[in-house]
Amino acid sequence: MTAFLIILIAALFVIALWQISKIVQLGKSPEANGADGEIANDADNDRQGKFMLYFVIAMYVMMIACFIGYQDYFLPDAASAHGSEYDSLLLLTTVVIMIVQFLTQALLHWFSYKYRGRKGQKALFYADNDRLEFIWTAIPVVVLAGLILWGLFSWNDIMDVDKHEDPLVVEVYAYQFGWKVRYSGSDNTLGDANVRFIKGANVLGIDPTDADGKDDMVATELHLPVNRPVVFNFRSQDVLHSAYMPHFRAQMNVVPGMVTKFSFTPTVTSEDYKSTEFMTEKVSKINEIRRQKSKELEAAGDVALDPYEFEYYLLCNKICGASHYNMQMKIVVESEEDYNKWLETQTTFETTLANAEN
Repeated sequence: MTAFLIILIAALFVIALWQISKIVQLGKSPEANGADGEIANDADNDRQGKFMLYFVIAMYVMMIACFIGYQDYFLPDAASAHGSEYDSLLLLTTVVIMIVQFLTQALLHWFSYKYRGRKGQKALFYADNDRLEFIWTAIPVVVLAGLILWGLFSWNDIMDVDKHEDPLVVEVYAYQFGWKVRYSGSDNTLGDANVRFIKGANVLGIDPTDADGKDDMVATELHLPVNRPVVFNFRSQDVLHSAYMPHFRAQMNVVPGMVTKFSFTPTVTSEDYKSTEFMTEKVSKINEIRRQKSKELEAAGDVALDPYEFEYYLLCNKICGASHYNMQMKIVVESEEDYNKWLETQTTFETTLANAEN
């Protein structure tokens, strides 16, 4: 593969040099080009016009083929309360973009063919058209304003968490190259934290003098109770990361030196999501691919691949360094009862510090 890429890059470099030489030649005066200078004639214009038409047809055929061929890569139904509205907004935006690009690209390439250069043909010219200017200005303004307002109201609904619903307060901490999560304990209030406090067992820099932080708990898995609102506080230890939870339609930049926030309500437990028809079929297809790959590995004397099992994951959606691809944390959505049982097994920050001193 490396050799192929090197050959491809070399070939493209040679083609680029050749094209540059052609451009330089065309830029010379007719006298320098001589009688055989490259001047487009009707045959050239006819050929280029047809190429434009062929290109747009091929582009639409490829686009439709990609939508059909890669439909298995689309995200399944959302597992959060706001997810359905998010998907509706995304679908509407996609439909609007597809309609506009279909019309504009089709007209652009059709006009390139229809009005290709012919000897003696002159282009129609007029200075302005007020009605046309109004139409192509007003329509985008109205459509974009509608999409922006819908997006703004949706964002406000997502972020406006009612405190009477007893939202769970959780901190997600990013570092190269992993995640840690901090739970706010029985008081549901996170203690102050700063990277300057990071030392020994205090891996998240929790302020040891803040009483609110004594019952905080640090974990390596993100457990969430189903149907309970969650408010996330995001911090970064080093560089810019991005907390991405695709199945919940949630993403937020994690910025060094500041706390960013996001909130959502998970609506489908991990076990229920695994048993959906979409995910069952997807897991079956993936495991069939892994079985075929395992046969090749075993034939070569290597270890076979383990079967794939679906889990929710928190991913990093910023290229943050060499091991960015491996920056992920398992998310478990479970019943309130199971969540409370798991939480009881976690160690508070106060206990962690006490154990470290002994």
